[in-house]
Amino acid sequence: MSFLLPVLPGKNIVNDKISSNLMRAFISGRFFINQHPRLVYLAAAVSLSGVLAADGEATSLSSSPPASFRTILTVKDTAARLTEQPVLPLGRTADGSIATIFIDPARQFQTIEGFGGAFTEAAAVTWRKMGPTNQQAIINAYFDSATGHGYTLCRTHINSCDFSTSNYAYDEVAGDTELKHFSIARDQQALLPMIRAALAASKTPFKLFATPWSPPAWMKTNGEMNHGGKLKPEYRQAWADYFVRYIQEYKKQGVSLWGLTTQNEPEANSPWDNCLYSPVEQRDFIRDYLGPTLQRARLQNVKIMAWDHNRDDMVEYADVIYADPVASSFIWGTAYHWYSDGAFQNMALHHDAWPEKPLLATEACQDNGPHIGEWNPGERYGSAIISDLNRWSLGWVDWNLVLDEQGGPNHANNFCGAPIIADTKNDKLLFQSSYYYLGHFARYIRPGAKRILCSASQNNIEATACINPDGTVAVVVLNRSDDAVRYNLKSRHTATPVSLPAHSIATYLLKEPEL
Repeated sequence: MSFLLPVLPGKNIVNDKISSNLMRAFISGRFFINQHPRLVYLAAAVSLSGVLAADGEATSLSSSPPASFRTILTVKDTAARLTEQPVLPLGRTADGSIATIFIDPARQFQTIEGFGGAFTEAAAVTWRKMGPTNQQAIINAYFDSATGHGYTLCRTHINSCDFSTSNYAYDEVAGDTELKHFSIARDQQALLPMIRAALAASKTPFKLFATPWSPPAWMKTNGEMNHGGKLKPEYRQAWADYFVRYIQEYKKQGVSLWGLTTQNEPEANSPWDNCLYSPVEQRDFIRDYLGPTLQRARLQNVKIMAWDHNRDDMVEYADVIYADPVASSFIWGTAYHWYSDGAFQNMALHHDAWPEKPLLATEACQDNGPHIGEWNPGERYGSAIISDLNRWSLGWVDWNLVLDEQGGPNHANNFCGAPIIADTKNDKLLFQSSYYYLGHFARYIRPGAKRILCSASQNNIEATACINPDGTVAVVVLNRSDDAVRYNLKSRHTATPVSLPAHSIATYLLKEPEL
């Protein structure tokens, strides 16, 4: 038997007196529709096994197990956005006619590093254009663990990227291999203030890694930062020194680096900032220059990630680099982006071949404009995160934290979407579907969590699950279809039939000892 659950937008229903009374009335069969007109009724039908028998006959509440679980829900075309539902009892009887999401917390896999987004000059310039209230609102939405996502793993760029207002490098004096003219003054205008504001809002400082799009133009074979080109062999040591100097200068500004990727998208010859590397060239640069230079500077704890391009060629690239034991010894793991057409199978192949080398998703966005108000970007995010976690990724890092109403600024007009779009003309924030979908993971799967066994018996639902260090099990289930889907939320000792509305995502929070 199914019922409509009452949802009070923006409230914690568990602690809301009115909703608690309604929930008690709902369970005891005394539920009055529209008694409280402020309630929004979602088609989140939940069959309460243990409260209702399989044939629909009510059983005594005293027979219900004391264990319960929380549900966080986001649904298209409703007010539900990371909205907490009434607490429900865990059941003991599965409905054999519907699908099953099965979890086993005893079967554990990779440890999660975290979730986050990227500090770019575009994001920082947009952030600075907002009034003080909305500047803080952006920071809190991402970095306050009580009211926002509590991001714990973020990215930024070394020199300019396409999401900068122009090309720039920290040392633009040709031939300055001693880096006497190295300066991060450009980053001090907007980028570093935004990073420091985020650090101030974070109860636990997030981990930050940095990526170069291009060396200075004078170090490259084509004499410019855009349109491909390669690092000149005679500047390999100077470029390695450049990484060290960057880390040291950021440290002076109160910003520590957790990691580096060697090159953003090393196979992309694009109209904006880039630099091409073959697998052999990246291997040799890490082995002979970057790795040893970091060691000499006593920065060996800064993690080096190889690749940092799409899933499609990651295995072939890794096979060359990791075949060299010296190069491999300097490399923590493999970074990758989501822009290829799926190719999730390559992540599993990578883990099979190099289980000791972590995988980390380091960039994703909806390209070709800001996509304001569209639901599909959120669903793409949700599906990709589930697929990546289930194939050994240790985390997931989005691209720009915030962009303007055009999807920029971007010096190459490569406009994209972001989870928060800033209406800079009217000082308003537009939270997009991707923001809420990201929150279903970032808020409830915390650093140190371990992915656990989680399977879906049908293809129309996607799911992943992790157990947090405090014993909370977070199960994230995605329904991208046009119809509600019923399934058993099942463990070895519990089974609760539930239903997920069309175009929605739910995070279920359970306690490991009760499963």
